Amino acid sequence: MSGSRVGLRFFQNSRAAFRQAFRRPGAQERRWQTSGAASEQQSTFQRLWNSPVGVKTVHFWAPVMKWALVIAGISDFQRPAEKLSLTQNGALTATGAIWTRWCLIITPKNYLLAAVNFFLGCVGVIQVTRIFNYRRSLEGGSSKEAAKDMEKEVVEEAKGVATEATQAVKKST
Repeated sequence: MSGSRVGLRFFQNSRAAFRQAFRRPGAQERRWQTSGAASEQQSTFQRLWNSPVGVKTVHFWAPVMKWALVIAGISDFQRPAEKLSLTQNGALTATGAIWTRWCLIITPKNYLLAAVNFFLGCVGVIQVTRIFNYRRSLEGGSSKEAAKDMEKEVVEEAKGVATEATQAVKKST
């Protein structure tokens, strides 16, 4: 019985906060002006809504959507290492590392996006390590040969992408 009362109170409070957020500003009141007293009166929902990294901005939704990549990478932990793509997981690693740093430099700092990129980089590192260990086991335990094999694969794939891009540019002109 008390659970339904909590839900009703939450509904009523969130409804009032939602109405307050979309209220038309009066002649003396401006929505973009905030004072210390006004911010103290705001509910948690209103502060989240009006935040520079709040719910109505890309700074919030980008990390939420990017968690799908992390979850997909984690689900690939069950996949055999011979079926994993080195270039894809290398790209995830690089993306995670680069964007984690960038999220801490930009203004406003986006800690949610930095966190998801950090975990994306971690997933990529784990998968690249699994690929490296698998290829090393095929070469009889030689890590140098496995690294050269991986390097050769990445170079060949990069050359293939470069030639495809060149052909696409020639075709369009």
